[in-house]
Amino acid sequence: MILRQILRDTTMTERNPWLRPLHAEKHEIPLHLLKTIAFTHRHTSLKELNRFFLHEENRKERLAFLKYSTDISEILYVATCNRIEFIFTSHLDCDKKFLNRFFRNFREDWTTEEVDFAIEHAQVYEGEEALRHIYRVASSLDSLVVGEREIITQVRKSYDTCNAEGLTGDLLRLVVKSTITTAKKVYTETKIANNPVSVVSLAERKLREHNLKKDARFLIVGAGETNTNLIKYLVKQGFKDFAIFNRTIKNAEVLARQTASNEIVATFHSLEELHTYSRGFDVMITCTGSASPIVTTSVYESLLQGESKEKILIDLAVPADIHPEIIDNFAVSLIDINQLRAIAEKNMEERQSEFMSAEEIIDENIHEFRHLHRTRSLELKMKEVPEKIREIKDRALNDIFAKEIEGMDEKSKELLGKVLDYMEKKCISVPMVLAKEIILETSN
Repeated sequence: MILRQILRDTTMTERNPWLRPLHAEKHEIPLHLLKTIAFTHRHTSLKELNRFFLHEENRKERLAFLKYSTDISEILYVATCNRIEFIFTSHLDCDKKFLNRFFRNFREDWTTEEVDFAIEHAQVYEGEEALRHIYRVASSLDSLVVGEREIITQVRKSYDTCNAEGLTGDLLRLVVKSTITTAKKVYTETKIANNPVSVVSLAERKLREHNLKKDARFLIVGAGETNTNLIKYLVKQGFKDFAIFNRTIKNAEVLARQTASNEIVATFHSLEELHTYSRGFDVMITCTGSASPIVTTSVYESLLQGESKEKILIDLAVPADIHPEIIDNFAVSLIDINQLRAIAEKNMEERQSEFMSAEEIIDENIHEFRHLHRTRSLELKMKEVPEKIREIKDRALNDIFAKEIEGMDEKSKELLGKVLDYMEKKCISVPMVLAKEIILETSN
């Protein structure tokens, strides 16, 4: 009881500096140090997001310089196809002055106009709101496609990379650990990830219904993100034959080289070569930005090479890449964007009803994080206790009571040593236990 009172007594902590941190951390968590600067699909076009993308070869150096030059203690960089997140700790407020300094250090070659653009489009979160934002991101509540689980893996991998590069510290470690726990809970305890809502996921599901053979020939028109993701899925399913067409042949080449292997054939062609392609196909997937149909009746007839069996056509373009006459006049099974969107909207409605449950889980975990961080702060501060106690013991033995001890016989010295060792262990362990009890009491 006496020790518990000491821990709570301000005057006593003033006389014992090693106890002072306990009192200071009792009601105060430095969560205000946590900041997030985000650029997402909600406020920034996908093209403009590229401004904030860091390539692997210089990412470490760029982030290290940004950290050093902007008074940032820790930094985590998360980049996906539709968002860029800077998660960091700093004692500075994220006002316009700070953001100006941040982006000038992020890209030293940026003009004033480019820096102003970044400031204007940045979504800034601080303290508990930053934590809530990170939870929502990892739980896919802020994603373009709500319920897509990939984001949780991307956050974890980004942290592992930045941590290995020495860019993160204890606070971000706790934040990421808690974030992963929260996101997993959202995915397992709600139906937020049930039933796909992305066009790619739905196209994949529809394609599975056809039970295609692994030697099926795929003709891919367009080398953008949608077709890239579909090809990745098809490769995972064991398909091995791809012909990729694109207006910019360089992009088709890049995608083909990424896809090809010893077992997988992936050729690349200019879009102009489509009407002369003679290898035939079983499945055609189109997704371009053309204002008019690319696959006309004459082009389609040429592609058939005299084959009459039903073909699977997947048209994900808006407007459509495949001319409607082909649907009417040939044996085809069509999967188009309108079908998929109707399914996606229905599934999204079902997911929306799970939002409230997901947000409740996030609220609960924010509360738990307060306790987690308070406990961790205590542990860090209490590391000083053993050292201070040993200092007191050494001073007593070698200074204050040195003469008296010198006059003792060896048996008495041995007994005194045992007593002091016992007291040392108890004086280290008891404050730890009681301090944790106090933390638990004040957090409830």
